Amino acid sequence: MKRTHHCGQLRLTDEGKAVALTGWVHVRRDHGGIVFIDLRDREGLTQVVFDPQYNPGAAEASHALRSEFCVFVEGRVRHRPAGTINTKLPTGEIEVIAHKIEVLNPAETPPFEISDDTQTSEDLRLQYRYLDLRRPAMARNLRLRHQVTMVVRNHFDELGFLDVETPMLFKSTPEGAREYLVPSRLYPGKFYALPQSPQQFKQLLMVAGIERYYQMARCFRDEDLRADRQPEFTQIDVEMSFIDREDIYAVMEGLMKRMWKTALGRDIPTPFPRMTFQDAMNRFGSDKPDTRFAMEIVDFTGDFRASQFKVFRGAVEAGGVVKALDAKGFACATQGQIEALTEAAKSFGAKGLAWIKVEGGKWNSPIVKFFNDAEKAALTAKLKIEEGDLILFAADQWGNACEILGRIRLLCAQYLQQTGKLAIPADRYDFLWVVDFPLLTFDKEQGRWMSSHHPFTAPVEEDAPLLETDTHRVRGKHYDLVLNGSEIGGGSIRIHQPDLQQKIFDVCEIPREIAESRFGYFIKAFRFGTPPHGGIALGFDRIMAILVGSPSIRDVIAFPKTAKASDLMTQSPGDVTQRQLKDLHIRVAGDEAKPA
Repeated sequence: MKRTHHCGQLRLTDEGKAVALTGWVHVRRDHGGIVFIDLRDREGLTQVVFDPQYNPGAAEASHALRSEFCVFVEGRVRHRPAGTINTKLPTGEIEVIAHKIEVLNPAETPPFEISDDTQTSEDLRLQYRYLDLRRPAMARNLRLRHQVTMVVRNHFDELGFLDVETPMLFKSTPEGAREYLVPSRLYPGKFYALPQSPQQFKQLLMVAGIERYYQMARCFRDEDLRADRQPEFTQIDVEMSFIDREDIYAVMEGLMKRMWKTALGRDIPTPFPRMTFQDAMNRFGSDKPDTRFAMEIVDFTGDFRASQFKVFRGAVEAGGVVKALDAKGFACATQGQIEALTEAAKSFGAKGLAWIKVEGGKWNSPIVKFFNDAEKAALTAKLKIEEGDLILFAADQWGNACEILGRIRLLCAQYLQQTGKLAIPADRYDFLWVVDFPLLTFDKEQGRWMSSHHPFTAPVEEDAPLLETDTHRVRGKHYDLVLNGSEIGGGSIRIHQPDLQQKIFDVCEIPREIAESRFGYFIKAFRFGTPPHGGIALGFDRIMAILVGSPSIRDVIAFPKTAKASDLMTQSPGDVTQRQLKDLHIRVAGDEAKPA
């Protein structure tokens, strides 16, 4: 029993050949004693015919076949009769007349139809993931993931990078995202942590002289999940020595170009545009702006400084700003849509949402009566207001005002797409580097400065003297790669001087004894001739979801978790025995009675 071809491989040029196929019964059709099956494997479908005229035994055996039976078939290739050619299948011009059929394993009735248009719930698909992966679309996703992975490996290999594995068991560094902890049996009361990223190890590889490192790194974060997050995920992890930001941009743009060409046959233009964090927030209200459509935010702080509208004047007097955007053609917004926009504004701390509908040559809004002619003229000129527009405002501190209108902008775009007044082509890919982020962000709850990216990011040279005097003005050498409004990667040029690294810890008010216990070995390494270096990490699962056109990264991961971080197939996380807990020196509160 040896297969000669895959099920998606045969063509008209194979007519007359004796072939052997293996796979699963995709569909069975009985046409008056002649049985047809579509035989499926990972490569595609082939129609197999069981005709008593050619082989009564095989035809008789075919009556026992059911969906998802695993079978072995021998037969001969022939041209399909006139009028039966299936132009939707690569194998649609041929069929195989079966001479022999052997059931390798029968199958129970599947809990859902194994087809791309199945309407079953995602939970059921995840429960029977091994069946879900038989669907052609899922098989294509995993194949494409493999192909793109090979592009990544070949790209970095050709550029002289070394693929180096870093440890899965690390030490806890609670400054970042919430970690998964692993108790130690040999060291009672001590814990490893699964790595959120190989950040410190890849920097230490630069200290070690590796110079160019990459890894398809498995990473873990115990965070609340969304469609683009999983508790365990894969990132393309990169670090380089003796480089600056431009070197990182060039290497990663070359990688994106190759990935898109392989996966989609698309030529992505390079270099990618650059935009500062300040510009991104001011124009789009987001540090990961979707630049496929306009609807940019405009500042009106100066125009409303002395406004009769107390909300605007009060925001300016409190050191805030007044900003607005024009949703072209959206004066048709329903009351429900206006309420949804208002709730979005309130989620960022706004008390409400000011708006103006331009309809019938009039500005309809409860706030227009407070505006003088100069204010109206400024709005008209800067926003290029036209009939049918919806003007939306935010008056708050700079960051809040930007974020409020950034969220409103995306909601308006969503509504306008639904009404057909905004068209964003599905095959448009707007790559963008967002640069010059603030090095540090003040955390009001903790009352101290925190790293915007991570504490190993280097400040822009000319800003470094401002660390202790004008901390908020210090820019970091941090860069994010953004695509269509999603952050697909981020990185920075690193600090490589021990004194500067310690200064960052001090500004962030990390006590020296804590810094020593968490990062002492790391800082010590910098005293041994550490080269200038920097790197980046790309979210591979997110990139793959974009390439296959899926809104969820679960569709490009073989065995993902649910939104609640559970595995419905294996029923994990699960219970453990008291013996296991005892070996690990752990006691679960209120659960001491469980048997060993």
